[in-house]
Amino acid sequence: MKSAFWAFTFIPVLAWAGPSLTLLSETADLRVPESASLWQQGSEGRLLVSEIDGAGNVVDGQGGVALLSRDGRMIQQDWLRGLNAPKGMAIRGNSLFVADLTELVEVDLTTSKIIQRYPAKDSVFLNDVTVDAAGLVYVSDTRTNRIYRLQHGKLALWQQDISSANGLKATAQGLVVGAGQQLLLLQQDGKRTLLAEGFAANIDGVEPMADGSFIVSCWVGFVYHLSADGVLTLLLDSKQQFNTADIGYDAATSLLYVPTFNANSLKIYRLSH
Repeated sequence: MKSAFWAFTFIPVLAWAGPSLTLLSETADLRVPESASLWQQGSEGRLLVSEIDGAGNVVDGQGGVALLSRDGRMIQQDWLRGLNAPKGMAIRGNSLFVADLTELVEVDLTTSKIIQRYPAKDSVFLNDVTVDAAGLVYVSDTRTNRIYRLQHGKLALWQQDISSANGLKATAQGLVVGAGQQLLLLQQDGKRTLLAEGFAANIDGVEPMADGSFIVSCWVGFVYHLSADGVLTLLLDSKQQFNTADIGYDAATSLLYVPTFNANSLKIYRLSH
């Protein structure tokens, strides 16, 4: 009787390296770009980039919004002008909402004309904007530690005592807020949950991923990945080279848009995730 012989083939298993960023392109000659927001026009995507074009805390009418292609090609740099240090943006239907120092500005996307200005009472430095599934618009004020909410055409204080409130993103679980070096989850009933801490600088932009993770930027030059189970990974450290302001993300193409603020450009990265 022949003895049985079993042949084993060793197959090496490579450890998953985690998410990473690959620089694809850079759009130069922007004017202090602060925020990038994807605008879906039918089957085409357009990119809106806010330009402070001057100091970040001055009412000077020099700021505006530039219109770019999805891959970063400039289409119309003066798509909208006459704003005051515009920063974060969000889209609801045919309206673009822009944080404009002490006002939330509503812009018609078809005509690029301002529809309405909503003053935020006692605000100092409006910074980021998001829209939830119900159509409510939220805007943060970093200097007064507040979040305002636009409801039924009225902009009013919604939450306060949120340290250095900046990056906002409405999700199905609640409002995610970059509060200094912490990432918080805020509920409509006022409940606050700490999602993560340990960022090396104050948070600027927040973008959720389909798997429950987040991409988070810190203005000084850091971009992080926060996994759904709370693991924080530094994806980009450009602190000595350029800023990483209010990021935008295109889930369809896995492109991450990074306004470089004082470096006056927009960097486009491929996120491998």
